[in-house]
Amino acid sequence: MHESCLSEHGCALRMVDLAVGYKHLTIASDINLALERGMLTCLVGSNGVGKSTLLRTLCKFQPPIAGRISVSAAGQEHDISSLSPSQVAALIGVVLTERIDSANITARETVALGRSPYTDFWGRMTDNDRQIVDESISMVGIDRLSNRKMHRLSDGERQKVMIAKTLAQQTPIILLDEPTAFLDYPSKVETLQLLH
Repeated sequence: MHESCLSEHGCALRMVDLAVGYKHLTIASDINLALERGMLTCLVGSNGVGKSTLLRTLCKFQPPIAGRISVSAAGQEHDISSLSPSQVAALIGVVLTERIDSANITARETVALGRSPYTDFWGRMTDNDRQIVDESISMVGIDRLSNRKMHRLSDGERQKVMIAKTLAQQTPIILLDEPTAFLDYPSKVETLQLLH
């Protein structure tokens, strides 16, 4: 891999000699990969080989065992370990398989959480933020669900809400762990077309 991959070829995310796992348990190591901007990349593997662990490491939810993760922003390369959580949230959107505890908020309020990296200290949204939330809801096709409480949604509906939240985040990189796992076949196709 060329060292200046991020700047020359539009790579968005790069892993160099990365090892992932938990404290004294390395699940996967020697990961060297560059993901290009504008590409839909799929990570395929058997259960338990570390796919979800890798995704959690890439978005800084857990530290790497070894190696380096770089992310490209505005033509500059940044080591992810040097970025604050809000800086990472402005660069990497993520949808994981874990259910979030959000019983008392609506689908629209959940999608609006995607704007958090851009709001003020009090979390106040501008008209532009609200428009982005509305557009994200429409893109995923969940307009009819927007005022329903999250705990009243099916697993597939919740998955669509979380994808809309990530789209509202407007990050250059989106990481999704099994994004179509709870969706019916037509919704799987629509979601993959949307992501592409």
